[in-house]
Amino acid sequence: MPHIDDLIRALDELLDPAAFDDYGPNGLQVPGPSEVRRVVTGVSAQRPLAERAVELGAELVLVHHGLFWKFLPVGLTPVLAERLRPLFKHDVGLAAYHLPLDAHPEVGNNALLAEGLGCAEHEAFATIGRAGTFAGDGIAAAGLFARVEELTQRPPLVFDTGPERVRRIAIVSGAGASRLPLAVAEGFDAFLTGEPSEHVMADAREAGIHFIAAGHYATETFGVRRLGDWLAARFGVEHHWIDIPNPV
Repeated sequence: MPHIDDLIRALDELLDPAAFDDYGPNGLQVPGPSEVRRVVTGVSAQRPLAERAVELGAELVLVHHGLFWKFLPVGLTPVLAERLRPLFKHDVGLAAYHLPLDAHPEVGNNALLAEGLGCAEHEAFATIGRAGTFAGDGIAAAGLFARVEELTQRPPLVFDTGPERVRRIAIVSGAGASRLPLAVAEGFDAFLTGEPSEHVMADAREAGIHFIAAGHYATETFGVRRLGDWLAARFGVEHHWIDIPNPV
């Protein structure tokens, strides 16, 4: 069985968390066993995910949204204690990668969204996002919206105020609505994120761009799941993806 230090070192080398000024720590947040045979992945660290990991006999939980954030109270709150309890009781470790996993050009949430939507190519956008280009004269806007729904497995919130055909799309998963002005300034036909903000309907309509909010959770299931598969292929660990849907 691989050593936990080897797994974390490989993840750090792949994702380069030191390059990001993140909202919380990346890497190993809760120490567990020194050797790892089974890994559970999920979007957000929460008690039900920890309990599923215990049921499956996992030694490591790997998530996109970890336990510790700069914007939360300092100290052990009752909610945080409940999330930690099953991990400590059953000796299960937990690691998290946030912005580095959004930004990665191969295993990142936004890169995988671009590929899943059928973009012919994609490049960096707004530090953590991707700018995707569709081949030829692009795709019909209605077709793009349908692809988003099929890929994320939920109907997106759409402000259909852009051109009939979409050739370039800016993608920032999660809470990325604040990047809409940059997408407008750079002349994109559509902007895809997870969560909307109140003002974006008017902003998108008056700028002539499609705004698509496909869900914070739904747009961020891709990266951490791919990371689990990557660890399984590289280290021979057993990987279990746990889906705990969130309508937000």
